[in-house]
Amino acid sequence: MTAGEDVADHVELNRRYWDEQAAGAHGPLAREQWSAAEPRWGLWATPEARARVLPEDLEGARVIELGCGTAYVSAWLARAGAHPVGIDLSAEQLATARAMQAEFGVEFPLVLGSAEEVPYEDGSFDVAISEYGASLWCDPQRWIPEAARLLAPGGWLVFMRYSPLYALCAQPEGTAATELRRDQFGLGRLDWGGRVEFVLPHGDMLRLLRTSGFVVEDLIEIQAPRPAHREFAEVSADWAHRWPSEEIWKARLGG
Repeated sequence: MTAGEDVADHVELNRRYWDEQAAGAHGPLAREQWSAAEPRWGLWATPEARARVLPEDLEGARVIELGCGTAYVSAWLARAGAHPVGIDLSAEQLATARAMQAEFGVEFPLVLGSAEEVPYEDGSFDVAISEYGASLWCDPQRWIPEAARLLAPGGWLVFMRYSPLYALCAQPEGTAATELRRDQFGLGRLDWGGRVEFVLPHGDMLRLLRTSGFVVEDLIEIQAPRPAHREFAEVSADWAHRWPSEEIWKARLGG
């Protein structure tokens, strides 16, 4: 498979997956997420007060949400005084986002497209953020350099994704195993039939960020609380209380 075919393959597969399957499940969650008084991150609804994901001063910040889905993260940022733009490859997800904008009276641009190739000029943003958007569904060798291009010097990149440990234990059907199911060396692209996810090991991710011009400020490994507010088909709360199922990276662009 050539590089060009690889891009067309995962982008089109994931577009189809979200438009035809996943959007129907995530759409009903949008209203609750848009209504949240405080940002709550990831599977385990980790509150912003504990995770401290966001830069302290967002007033007037230009933000690009890469793989925005229903754009609830952008809505949180807009309420904090930022000027967000959301981009997503799923027309169905963006339709839900526009419905939420009308319902909640929060307006910001929504762009249909891939976070691997964003139609904005170099240095257009102060913050790039992704919560299980580009950070999981796009090729990191493409979307991370693209985030660097979009950011002004000193800009923040913040993203949440599955942890490599979870990816090593994930199964096509059922919850994550308590033993390793695949090799770490060569880990990167996970093909699940009708969709493709990307999870780089920590060393590979660190080198990619550095070669893209970023300085890593923090890596937060999330522990599920007890009791958890819900369970997930792909990973149990008990598993995620013992080992990190998800993590947050925070980095700044040098220059």
